[in-house]
Amino acid sequence: MINQASFTLRNRNPDILTCIANLSNDEVFTPPEFANRMLDTLAEAWAAEFDGANIWADSSVTFLDPFTKSGVFLREITRRLVQGLEKEIPDLVKRVDHILTNQVYGIAITQITSLLARRSLYCTKHANGEHSIAKNFESDAGNIWFERLDHTWKNGKCVYCGASQSTFDRGEGLETHAYAFIHTDDIKTRVAELFGEENMQFDVIIGNPPYQLDDGGFGKSAVPIYQHFVEQAKALDPRYLLMIIPARWFAGGRGLDEFRESMLTDNRLRSIADYLTASDVFPGVGLKGGVCYFLWDRDNPGACQVSTHFKDWPVSKAIRPLLEEGADVFIRFNEGLSILKKVMATETGQAASLLLPEGKRFDQLVSSLRPFGLRTYFQGKKTKRTSDLLVYQNGGKGYIARDSVTANTELIDKWKIYIGRAAPGTGNKDTYPHRILSTPFVGEPGSISTETYLCIGPFNTHNEAESALSYISCRLTRLLILLHKPSQDTTRKVYTFVPSQDWNRKWTDEDLYAKYGISESEIEFIEKIVRPMEIQGSFLDD
Repeated sequence: MINQASFTLRNRNPDILTCIANLSNDEVFTPPEFANRMLDTLAEAWAAEFDGANIWADSSVTFLDPFTKSGVFLREITRRLVQGLEKEIPDLVKRVDHILTNQVYGIAITQITSLLARRSLYCTKHANGEHSIAKNFESDAGNIWFERLDHTWKNGKCVYCGASQSTFDRGEGLETHAYAFIHTDDIKTRVAELFGEENMQFDVIIGNPPYQLDDGGFGKSAVPIYQHFVEQAKALDPRYLLMIIPARWFAGGRGLDEFRESMLTDNRLRSIADYLTASDVFPGVGLKGGVCYFLWDRDNPGACQVSTHFKDWPVSKAIRPLLEEGADVFIRFNEGLSILKKVMATETGQAASLLLPEGKRFDQLVSSLRPFGLRTYFQGKKTKRTSDLLVYQNGGKGYIARDSVTANTELIDKWKIYIGRAAPGTGNKDTYPHRILSTPFVGEPGSISTETYLCIGPFNTHNEAESALSYISCRLTRLLILLHKPSQDTTRKVYTFVPSQDWNRKWTDEDLYAKYGISESEIEFIEKIVRPMEIQGSFLDD
């Protein structure tokens, strides 16, 4: 038996959990190397709080992965505990049994992941079977719970996760994806029911929750659910909480406003490791906007250590507040924050607040979505009558009768700028430097657009419009947009940090760097993040 336990718990090469394919982009397996990176963060926090103590040498600490898939977190926690508890419990079989029955717990998200997680942790899908390395379980499931649950429907939607009844009201043979951890109003009672212990308390909750339901949406249109797992985990009041989730919540995400506010105002969020591209964490996974993992420390509130990771770039680290005065989003780049504060100090006379005064806000020139009331699929007439307006539309140009347009009619006979709502991308990959925006162009009087474009203006002359066009093309301007931009979608809100200028000249980055006192190292950062944008125009070419 000792030989069996020793064999099953020692390092293996190759590790089978590095070889399995992801279930989907919504339910992604965490690579063992990255799971261990998160566990290292936990160990450092524990040592800092408890005078250098080793968390893996404490036989009383309890761990929960409430959305276990491959079982990698539980397996790696067990491996570390087996090493750390050797002095306290010298007998390997007893040590392994104590860890598995008293310290590590999981809630699987599907039937197949429950079997996979048990196989990873107990070396068999039967926790109480003859081949299990745990010897004192009475149930087949052990400490990895799973039962098929149904959603709670109201008006065609689940009241807990928002799933569509038409999609997820399924027969017995199909997964419902009604995750136990978030389908309850009382998570403490639910956990006690799952594991058969009253007042069940976990020291550490860690894992990688499902990100969204495959409910017919995709990309930015899919409804996220990971925020529900974070909120439920906090409600269990663990000592530490570590999760890896999409980073889109920093500045956007459908239905995430309240979640973002609660996270950014929670001073127990002590570290965020931000990965600009998800493929650096999950190879081959398409997830725009990157991912992050955070450490929430119940008993040690304070400022947050923010680290930014991208391929082979040096890791940027800073300890700072999550929410700056005057901002409603998390400023993603440490270097970007210092640049933004310089811009704000110049425009407002103070760097403490990131809120531009009314007369300085470029976003007031930017239209809302559907600026002239025309949907993306609108196609204008191919031939023009004398009084018709030119329509810039998806796929080219068309024409429409003037009296058919009822929204923002005051812009029709003015100069303006059109810019695509969807910024150029590289599929599901985040690459740098990139352009941030699609290529803008000047719109003449007598023209309008569908919602394929936003409209910026009005401007009184062609030269004013081209001056603004030159400003938008500057790298610094587009960096300020990026700091408020969570996805490819470019709405009015992403211009929040962009100050307005005088529209009587051609603007260049050199002009803006001088105006705002941008240093050489900051210029280097800007040019590493933002790609040049070439725009032609008569005023620009003078």
